[in-house]
Amino acid sequence: MSMRSGKKRSAGAARSLPRSSDTNRLLFARFLADLLDQRFTIPGTSIRIGLDPILGLIPGIGDALANIAGSAILIIAAQLNLPKVVLIRMGLNVACNALFGAIPVFGDVFSIWFRSNAKNAELLERYAGNEARRAGLSEWLFVAGIISAVVLIVLGIIVGIVWLIRWLDRAL
Repeated sequence: MSMRSGKKRSAGAARSLPRSSDTNRLLFARFLADLLDQRFTIPGTSIRIGLDPILGLIPGIGDALANIAGSAILIIAAQLNLPKVVLIRMGLNVACNALFGAIPVFGDVFSIWFRSNAKNAELLERYAGNEARRAGLSEWLFVAGIISAVVLIVLGIIVGIVWLIRWLDRAL
């Protein structure tokens, strides 16, 4: 029984309030996303960047460091038991950032535009406070679209390799 209001809180209402450790995790995820994706403003523009594209300028290790740091948001989401489809979507955001980030210069521009860490922090905040924690149609469609694209790319690569082998076989 609450002393101030004189009313009892329902068990459901008590469970929907975030624990202080959960709140701290959410604050850390938001801080990390801001640091990696939008902490600084490019002088003379309104373009915001973070450490992700800056670290990406360091050959070899820069993108790896940025993606490891960004993966901490995904780990927090898993600790807070977000729906698996949301975890998959967050993982795909990190994977896209890592894949395109590996391309010199283009990857850094992609990181500025895509902001995978900010997207993941928004997903985390949206689903961490939701008692039902159900993923919506847009999350399922996103994941299905990405998986379909990956399957098509793999099939295209396989067809290309088979075609190249046959072409080389005929040429020799």
